[in-house]
Amino acid sequence: MRAERIQATLEDVHYPEGDGRPVAETEIHRDNLFNLLFALRHFFEHRPDVVVSGNLLIYYVEGNPRAVVAPDLFVVFGIPRRPRRIYKVWEEGKGPDVVIELTSASTRWEDLGSKKGLYEALGVQEYFLFDPFGEYLNPPLRGFRLSAEGYRPIPPQTAEPITLRSELLGLDLRAEGEWLRLVEPGSGRKLPTPDEVWAAWKGAG
Repeated sequence: MRAERIQATLEDVHYPEGDGRPVAETEIHRDNLFNLLFALRHFFEHRPDVVVSGNLLIYYVEGNPRAVVAPDLFVVFGIPRRPRRIYKVWEEGKGPDVVIELTSASTRWEDLGSKKGLYEALGVQEYFLFDPFGEYLNPPLRGFRLSAEGYRPIPPQTAEPITLRSELLGLDLRAEGEWLRLVEPGSGRKLPTPDEVWAAWKGAG
């Protein structure tokens, strides 16, 4: 009976679908986010077991709606791709595998502090931070990979432009001024942005 009451109580917990925060700090932050979502969703479009999402509330403790985080962008491998209104770790069976945060004046301490510790505890294998304006991070792109001892910095592939490799995504992340680009390591080809796809479409007309 006690177990049934506990389960009923858990089922009655409300998990909000929004937190009232803006999607992005600036237009550059917003456009970087949209570009990355567009590129990664198409890059993994033939993988029904890969979820690419961003600014979606992730609840990580059943029964506690305050235990929540909303990464700018995250990728999860090994679960079905489908529309989600929120993400509950205990229902999905795992947390994100890769997280990318677009850091700013209001989030930089959180991104390098509490969020970093939380992502480490949730088992996020790769965590990347990008400062589009180069005001708060030096270098503006930093990455961490989870090891048995916790997060360890990801060494750069190149220093200029700063380029970090994501082993899980199979892509390089490259800081090009205000833009974070995704690059195929072998070919060196950049995954296209919506603007580049549109330009190619107009040019073919």
